[in-house]
Amino acid sequence: MTEQPWGRVDDSGAVFVRTADGEVKVGEWLAGSAEEGLHYYERKYETLSVEIELLEKRISDVHIAPEEAMAAIGKIREQVEHPAAVGDLAALTKRLDGLVAKVDEGRAAKRAEREAARTRAREQREALVIEAEKLAENTHWKATGDRFREIVDEWRAAPHAERNYEQELWKRLSHARGTFEKRRRAWFAERDAKRADAVGVKEKIVKEAETLATSKDWGPTSAQFRTLMQQWKAAGPATREADNELWQRFKGAQDAFFTARSEVYNERDAEQHKNLEAKKQLVEEAEALLPVEDLGAARTSLRSIQDRWAQVGHVPRADRPEIERRLNQVEQTVRSAEDARWKRTNPEALARAAATVDQLTSSIAKLEKQRDQAAAAGDSATVEKTESAIAARREWLEQAQAAVKEFSG
Repeated sequence: MTEQPWGRVDDSGAVFVRTADGEVKVGEWLAGSAEEGLHYYERKYETLSVEIELLEKRISDVHIAPEEAMAAIGKIREQVEHPAAVGDLAALTKRLDGLVAKVDEGRAAKRAEREAARTRAREQREALVIEAEKLAENTHWKATGDRFREIVDEWRAAPHAERNYEQELWKRLSHARGTFEKRRRAWFAERDAKRADAVGVKEKIVKEAETLATSKDWGPTSAQFRTLMQQWKAAGPATREADNELWQRFKGAQDAFFTARSEVYNERDAEQHKNLEAKKQLVEEAEALLPVEDLGAARTSLRSIQDRWAQVGHVPRADRPEIERRLNQVEQTVRSAEDARWKRTNPEALARAAATVDQLTSSIAKLEKQRDQAAAAGDSATVEKTESAIAARREWLEQAQAAVKEFSG
């Protein structure tokens, strides 16, 4: 009989392996020596150990699915539990148990990973739905419409969550997108209706502008064109093609009118500047009459200047006040000279001044007679009072005589 630590071959050729529960027959060896038979079954054990080692590597490198790993473990375990090999079968069982534990850990890790992925998927899809629901009331039509398309693309590319939960979220997303699309269609429909109305309003504006294009009533027509422009802006936009065509017509009519007005105004401005130069020369001629030395000659010259002034047309509005002020100043100076001369030669005033002289002379003579009589009578009080009255009247007489002299001169 041949024995080893983990097994033996008896004299009849039966091969046994030793286990914790006792010996187990694993086969028979009749082809050679007992030693050769024992080595043969030991090599089969090594083969099992190598298979377990390879399986350990595959499981450690996560190159095998848990179900496949468990199937492989079960297959090897079957060979260990019903051995056809000699060796430490308990050590193989322990290694297989370790592999089962490792596969279970892998399964738990995968379950946790799948749950985390589902959580991320829920959060990602929920975020898209919340954003969509906020966008449903937005009025930035183009940007929001583009974003809704991006949200749908991101939804399709997002990892999946639970089917029922995902379907519920999709309903909310679809409702938000539908709400936005409904509002956008309503807004564009209303806008198109307003634009159609604006076309009619602007056509009337253009027709009126084209009627005014040849007007020569510059001021009122300019005001009418400003009113038409305000009406154009208030009408709002029309359809793009109609708006462009109508605007070109409106602008053409407006340009025709204002170009014609500019030509007339330019000619008028040139004429007014020419008139301004003429009036400047007349003003300088009038100012040369001052100071007035010969009133008659100054008056004659001024009338000539005024006649020529009246024949000259308008000057620029900005220059009018100054040029007229200068002429008015000359006219006022000549009038003042005429008034002064009239006062000096007024017959009525001269007669009044002469009468005042006569009256004062007579009064002084009477007072002197009264004074002399009082002096003869020795009435000093009356003399003093009379002398005071005579002195006052003599001052008045001097003034009256001066006035008479002025009128006479």
